[in-house]
Amino acid sequence: MRKDYRTGAGWSIAAYEHLEEIVRHKIQEFIQELLEEEVEAFLGRRKHERRSLVDGTRGYRNGYGKARRVSLLSGTIEMRRPRLRNLEQRFESRIVPLFKRRSREVGDLLPELYLHGLSKGDFELALRGVLGEGAPLSASSIQRLKGKWEAEYRLWQAEDFSGLEPVYIWADGIYVKAGIGKDKAALLVVIAAMRDGTKRLLALESGYRESVASWSGLLRSLKSRGLCPARLLVADGHLGIWGALAEIYPETRGQRCWNHKIVNVLDRLPKTVQAEAREHLCRIPYARTRAECERLRDRFKKLFGTDYPKAVEILENDWDRMVTFYEFPKEHWVHLRTTNVVESPFASVRLRTTAARRFRKVANATALIWKVLTVAEKRFRRLKASHLLPEVYKGVEFKDGERLTIAHERRLAA
Repeated sequence: MRKDYRTGAGWSIAAYEHLEEIVRHKIQEFIQELLEEEVEAFLGRRKHERRSLVDGTRGYRNGYGKARRVSLLSGTIEMRRPRLRNLEQRFESRIVPLFKRRSREVGDLLPELYLHGLSKGDFELALRGVLGEGAPLSASSIQRLKGKWEAEYRLWQAEDFSGLEPVYIWADGIYVKAGIGKDKAALLVVIAAMRDGTKRLLALESGYRESVASWSGLLRSLKSRGLCPARLLVADGHLGIWGALAEIYPETRGQRCWNHKIVNVLDRLPKTVQAEAREHLCRIPYARTRAECERLRDRFKKLFGTDYPKAVEILENDWDRMVTFYEFPKEHWVHLRTTNVVESPFASVRLRTTAARRFRKVANATALIWKVLTVAEKRFRRLKASHLLPEVYKGVEFKDGERLTIAHERRLAA
C-alpha cells in the first residue's frame, strides 16, 4: 500500500523520517510516466484513445509486463513496461532498454569501489547498502559486468590517436600476480601529457618482462594508430624501453627516472653508509644547472668511489639520459625527474592487486586494472606551467630550464 506522508501538521516529521523512500517513490513515478509518454509517441495516440483508420495497423497496447527492478545511484526503483502487440516494427525503449538492470552510473561505481579497497566479494554487500535490498545484484551480474569491461578495453585498444599532440610520455612496467606461473606478469603502461596540460592513459598491455620486443610491439601499435612522437619519454633504466624507443620513435629524447637510479646505487652500498649516501644522491637531481649537477656527482664519486666503485659506476651509467630534463622548462622538472606520473595512480591499484588472490588470466587482470585506471584518470592533475607546453611541442630550445634567448640575455647582463 502506498504511504501518504502529507498528513497535516505531522508532514515535515514524517517526510524527514522517510525522505529517501519519498524521493525514490517520486523518481519511480517519473520514470513510469516517461515510459508511458514514450509508448504514446511511438503509437501516435494516448492511452485508451481509439485507433483511426489511417494508423489501424500500427499496433496496440496489451497491458504491462512483470515488475522489474532498476538500480540508480539514488536507490532501486520498480517499474512495469507497457506491452505492445501487432507491431510492424519492434518497439525498443530508449529510457530503460529491455535488459538493463542498472544505470550507467551504477556500473561506473563498481571500479570506484574496487579502487577504494573493496574486493569483488564485497561488491554486493556495499551496493545493497547504497542501492537498497531490492537491488538486482548477483555474482553472475557482476561477472557479466566484468565481461563488459573487457569488451570496452578491446575497443579502447583500437582508439584513433591521430589527433593527439603528446609533449611528454612516461612509460613503466608494473608487475601483478596473474597467470598460471609463480612469476608476476608485467603490465606495460604509457601515460602522456598533452599540449593543453592534461594527462591521458595511452596504453596498458601485458608484456614479457619488459623486453625490447614487448615494448616495440606497444610503441609500434601506438604509432600505427596515429600517435605523433613526443618531445621526451621518461622511464626507468630497463634496456627494453630504450631499445624500442630508438627503433620506433628515434626523434623522441629520453630521460631516466632518478628514483630508480638512486635505489640502484644504494643497493650497491652497505647499510652502514646508505643514509649518508642517500643524502648526497638526493641533492644531485635538484641542482639548478647541469654543471652543478655534475659537480655533485663528482663529489659523490670522490667520497664513495674508492671503497665502493660499483656504486659510482651505476651512478655514471647512461649519464646523458639522467640529465636530459635540464633541456626543458624548469617549471616541468618536478614531472620529468621521475616516473611518478605512472607510479602515483598505480599506488592504489597495487593495494588492491597485492591484497587480492592471484588472477588466473593475465587478460582478466589487464582489463580490470584498465577500468580502475580509467577511474583514476578522471582525477589526473594538469601539468604545472602548462602554458609552456605549446613552446616545448614546437621545439623551442631550453638550457638549464630557461629559453636559450632569455638565458643568453641574462649572461650578457651579468
